[in-house]
Amino acid sequence: MTLDQGYRAQLELLARCERAGERQAGWKVGLTARAMQVQQGVHEPVFGFLLESGQRPSGVVFDFSALIRPGFENELCITLGSPLAGPGVTLEQARAAVSHVAPALEIIEKRGDFGADLALSLADNAQQKAFVTGAAVPLGALELAEVTLELAVNGVPQERARGAEVLGTPIASIAWLANKLADFGRRLETGSRVMSGSFTRQYEIARGDAVEARFEPLGPVRAEFR
Repeated sequence: MTLDQGYRAQLELLARCERAGERQAGWKVGLTARAMQVQQGVHEPVFGFLLESGQRPSGVVFDFSALIRPGFENELCITLGSPLAGPGVTLEQARAAVSHVAPALEIIEKRGDFGADLALSLADNAQQKAFVTGAAVPLGALELAEVTLELAVNGVPQERARGAEVLGTPIASIAWLANKLADFGRRLETGSRVMSGSFTRQYEIARGDAVEARFEPLGPVRAEFR
């Protein structure tokens, strides 16, 4: 498949989910951080869809046995306060459309070799499984490029990163997504939630792991896997 065919298969998968009674929550943007691009061997962002059934609150405990080669990424969950349609969306227009932002973890499943067959991975919704969110706050004057992440797994510090790792600012993910969706006749709707893309590389999950991602000044988000 070409990448375009992979995206179109993904959108048909979304339509099938909706026909089965699922509701779309929004979108995810992936491969935004340089660390992720290097890790996966690709050089541009990608998108997938989020389902309402995939949202979990901070502190959730996942059944590890129900997950397929799971991992997580450290992200922001950004909520749109007004619709945004490409092409030609600027950073200023994207920021103006954002209402709230929350600390978040994306839970992924490695159901194939992402880098070896990117089009197939896009058709399989870009590894998306679930998303865990902390408390949302109004965007206001907050500069998302300056948000700082401190990650700990099982109480052990792992790394520190800034929002600038995400395309210079997570707002750029919103602009990129609005413009990319226009290629498929879609736009970002009011109330859509967008996972920004990871501040760091992707982490694998083992049974028994407890993850805490603390985003300053937003607050923490936590998940456990048993």
